[in-house]
This record gives sequence, C-alpha cells and structure tokens, in this order.
Amino acid sequence: MAELQQFTVNFGPQHPAAHGVLRLVLELEGEVIQKADPHIGLLHRGTEKLAETKPYNQSIGYMDRLDYVSMMCNEHGYVLAIEKLLGIRPPVRAQYIRVMFDEITRILNHLLWLGCHGLDIGAMTMFLYCFREREDLMDCYEAVSGTRMHATYYRPGGVYRDLPDSMPKYQESRWRSEREIRRLNETREGSVLDFIEAFTNGFPARIDEYETLLTDNRIWKQRTVNIGVVSPERAMQLGFTGPMLRGSGIAWDLRKKQPYEVYADLDFDIPIGVNGDCYDRYLVRMEELRQSNHIIQQCVRWLRAHPGPVMIDDHKVAPPSREAMKGDMESLIHHFKLFTEGYTVPPGEVYAAVEHPKGEFGVYLVADGSNKPYRLKVRAPGFAHLAAMDEMVRGHMLADVVAVIGTQDVVFGEIDR
Repeated sequence: MAELQQFTVNFGPQHPAAHGVLRLVLELEGEVIQKADPHIGLLHRGTEKLAETKPYNQSIGYMDRLDYVSMMCNEHGYVLAIEKLLGIRPPVRAQYIRVMFDEITRILNHLLWLGCHGLDIGAMTMFLYCFREREDLMDCYEAVSGTRMHATYYRPGGVYRDLPDSMPKYQESRWRSEREIRRLNETREGSVLDFIEAFTNGFPARIDEYETLLTDNRIWKQRTVNIGVVSPERAMQLGFTGPMLRGSGIAWDLRKKQPYEVYADLDFDIPIGVNGDCYDRYLVRMEELRQSNHIIQQCVRWLRAHPGPVMIDDHKVAPPSREAMKGDMESLIHHFKLFTEGYTVPPGEVYAAVEHPKGEFGVYLVADGSNKPYRLKVRAPGFAHLAAMDEMVRGHMLADVVAVIGTQDVVFGEIDR
C-alpha cells in the first residue's frame, strides 16, 4: 500500500469559506489534519487605539464596525461601559428599545451564520431563505437610524431617537409592477412597531422552513454530527462563551446570569446542547432564533403600552432637541460643546459585557478624567473560539475544517480589530 503523503497547505485567505481574511496553515497527512495554525491580523484597523484619540461619544460608530454582523450589540457593550463610569441609567423605554434591537441583531447574526454555514457545506437554498428575512430586519435598522448596517443608534443615556411612526417603503420601478409594490408594502403602512410585530408573527413559520431543510437532512447530519466535539470542561478552559459554550451543555448566558437593562423582567429560555458538536451548536442557534422572537414580542407589547422619554434629560451628556438648539442660547452652547469636546468622565476603570450573538462581548475602559478614554480594550468572543481551531480540527478530514469554521461563527472585524 502506498504511504500517505504529508502536505502543508494554505487554507485561505482567498478560500471562500475562510471569510476573506483568515489564513489557516494546515499540516495534513493524506487528507487528515495533524495541525492547524490560524494566522490573523489581515483586517487590523487599530480600533482600540483610534478610540483613545477621540472623545467618548465619537467612538460609538467604530463599535458597529467590529463585528459588522452584530452592529447594535457592539454599541451596547461600549455604551454600557460609559454609563457605568458616568453613573447614569437610561429611561426604561430606552432600555426596552435596546433589548428589542439586541434581539433583532441576534436574529440578523444567526440568519447570516445559517446562510453562510449552509452555503459552505453545500446547502445553497438556505442562503437565499435567510437573506429574505434579513432584508426586513435591515429595514428596521434603516427606519430608526437612517442606515441599514452601521446604525450608531445607542447613546450613553438612551438611544438616538424614539421609534418612528413610519417604515421605509418600496418605490415603484420598472422592475416591479404596481401590484407587487402594493403587496410588498402591506406590512409597511403602519409604524415600526407594527412592522416588527408583523415580522415576529410570521417568523416562527420561517424557522420551521429552515429546520425542514436541514435538521433531519441526512447530508447535513453527516457533515456536522460528531464534528468538532468540545467537552463542557474543555469549553470552559478555552474561554468559550455564547452558543459555542451552550452547545457543550453549559447554561451560561449573561442575560440570565448577570442581567442588564430589562432582561430580568422578560420571559425566555436558554437552549443548551448535549454532545458539544457542530450539530448541537446548530440546534442551539436555531432555538435562539425562536427565543429572540419571543423576547421581541414582549418588548413590542410593553413599548405600545408605555410611551415616554428615550434619553436622559442631562444636557452635559445628551444633546438638547434641534428645536431648542435653534432658539435658545444655552442649548446652543450645550450642543456645540457636546459635539466638539464631548464630556469628561470621572477617573476609574470599568468592564461592561453583553450577551452578544457570538458570546460575551466585553469592553474594558480606563478613564483618566479627560474627555477621551485612557485605554479601551475589547473582549471579542470570536478570538477565544478561533484559538481553539487547532484542537477542534485535529484528526478530522480537510472538508471538516469548513464545517468547524462555520460552527464557530467567526467575524474578523472583532478578532483582528
């Protein structure tokens, strides 16, 4: 019998499953992996250092660009850290809006993960289905912030503005008939809350569609069952968080264990896996889609019944209204000072973390009493997961590397920073 040859192979960064900026140096014996060495840094933009050169309120937009699939959740971690240092709490309505958009963001993240993970393994229809639903939620981002991705919607002390009374609508064009435009705009005639409620009513049926395609699919199970198994003890030692940790059977979720905003008042469950393989992590994320949908429905009901302010009334931190700024000298000064210098934060250090779709997203801030952070450090969930790549793929076949990268749900904006 011929001896197996040993190879060293560059997997990525040009490989479509390597997410554009991962270089994975694989040592193979035949087609079995002996060692995997991830090389990162191909997307390093110096976000943390940039944030140290700008006033606190001018770095919120940088957070969106870290994990560019979970934009508002990144903002949330940063804004919570500033609020801890300032000793302020946003109004309850703002907290419900934040929680609602955190869960919308979780669905957005998991849909992109499911579409790409499916595509990497060979399920093309999945990608098209997931992007159909993402389109609607992107429109919710656009309605509240004016942009579909990098929203910069959260602010220390609340959110940029209350939920608008109208949704962006499809316009007539030569590619769509008037009848089709009317059908597409049916759910867009009311407010943003009406649109979100209509979405949450129809979304469980969409999740059923995804599960019909994948959950009992023979090929899907062959590609994911017993692939990349991580024991609960090892998952904790490796610093796993989020679905990667819960897939191994540990019910750790910051929304339950260290509740922030209004999560303590909401009803939802934490799904956990049994075997700690790619298939279990898939099932955990699918159930998270349902739980997030349930949380959004509760937020919509509360927001309908409780109008109120969405920003604290302290013009040292929050800008005055445009109307006041145009007619009142004091407000104009506040506005000018806030957007040129920002605000000074008392000296101290703080760590704030949120349950990001990928795991624990933490922001460590050191303040020296000036208007800029002395030090900002981001705790990116994907970094610890990628560090375990070698351990997860050793002994597996080359094709399984794609399944493991998919199950880790890595985004390099936050890993390279």
